[in-house]
Amino acid sequence: MQSLERIGRYRLERRLGTGAFGTVWLAHDEQLEAPVAVKVLAENWAHRLDVRDRFLSEARLLRKAGSGRVVQVYDIGELPDGRPYFVMEYADAGTLADLSAAAPLPVPEALRLTALAARGAAALHEAGIVHRDIKPTNVLLRTAPDGSRRVLLADLGLAKSLAQASGLTLAAGSAGYRPPEQAEPGAGIDARADVYSLGAVGYELVTGTVPGAPGKVVRPGRLRPDLPEEVERALMRALEPDRERRWPGAAAFADELDGLAAAATAAPPRARPARRGLDGVRRRLGPVTLTVAAVFAATVAAVAVALANRHSAPDEARVTDATGRIVAEVPAGWGRRLRDSGWDPRALGLASGHEPGLAVADDLTRWQDLTAPVNGVFIGLSEHGDVTARVNALDHTGCRYAGSHAFTSARWHGRTRVWRDCSGGGSLTETALGTAGGAAHPQVYVQVRERGDGDATDGILRSLRVT
Repeated sequence: MQSLERIGRYRLERRLGTGAFGTVWLAHDEQLEAPVAVKVLAENWAHRLDVRDRFLSEARLLRKAGSGRVVQVYDIGELPDGRPYFVMEYADAGTLADLSAAAPLPVPEALRLTALAARGAAALHEAGIVHRDIKPTNVLLRTAPDGSRRVLLADLGLAKSLAQASGLTLAAGSAGYRPPEQAEPGAGIDARADVYSLGAVGYELVTGTVPGAPGKVVRPGRLRPDLPEEVERALMRALEPDRERRWPGAAAFADELDGLAAAATAAPPRARPARRGLDGVRRRLGPVTLTVAAVFAATVAAVAVALANRHSAPDEARVTDATGRIVAEVPAGWGRRLRDSGWDPRALGLASGHEPGLAVADDLTRWQDLTAPVNGVFIGLSEHGDVTARVNALDHTGCRYAGSHAFTSARWHGRTRVWRDCSGGGSLTETALGTAGGAAHPQVYVQVRERGDGDATDGILRSLRVT
């Protein structure tokens, strides 16, 4: 692979990301003395004229949009080897996926950000373009001169003109964000396809979970009981499988979200009225544990929660991640919220990637704050690197290290490190597990947070199963 250090007047500084057809670099424009992003067609696709045309089409569509709500294209050209590239504005504050990675966002913030993304989509639609792949990783954030955040739509690699999209099209888009009419080849689409994707973005920002398949979406109020019912109605209307029942356009959806955000900011948070089986009002009905069951039972597959009717002890609930590879039992009272869409082991200092993982807690919005008392557990798999070494290197200021102990079961062996008296009260344990049979992988990282000096870790570890 050719090593690039500069492209024309642009000095390449570091790789920002690599997609199916190209690589995006952070570069420095030496004439304007400003950071820019440079997207270069991948070498292995350079000989494909159809891919080259699609690559250049993205730059043309971005330019055609001509909106401050869509990433701007500054320049276009070719490398000496003939590969095309184009230069765009650099979004220095990451993506919506980065912003919401730790936990669901406060409702007003989630609604405002989704509304801004919707206004970006409306600008595309006014220019005669349908995006076809709106998702959190394609919604960028850029710091404005006044310190506020601008929201920019990016990655028009799957975009089409509305005139073309209204005829026969190929299947496109990403699972969870893709409307039914876009999932099968041959169906024409219009701007309401992007409305569905925007609804999925808003759903994920407020619940921390990617919605299920069209028509099988768990109502977001079941995942976040404090969510106002009018917000739930707005999101579910955007996620209607029948596009005739969705919001008529992205601008109308944005207007509704802005109004709801203002109302949510002005009003104090409120819990929904208790419903039978909701919010863990009762712990058991016969052998069924209800705390997590009620929150997620409406569509089990959509959020990948499995409940142990026969095998879990009373006051325990069995949870699993979206891939089905991780299964564990947790105290039932912890099961208010679940995030099951995986993790990046880079957070632990391992090689970057996307691996199976889940977090379940009584309040995931406070998970990252060690000063906040939370009951919950995070479990992540890693197929590469030494999890034990990384866990042994961890430290938590604000907590008192209380030593470590070995853990052994029929399935796992490892070592648990314990911290007590964390700021705000509570304890924290972290465990690196390897298979008892001695196989190198998968390894498992487990973090348990408990109010007070709890002792749920060993029970969770003994229940853990990985396939």
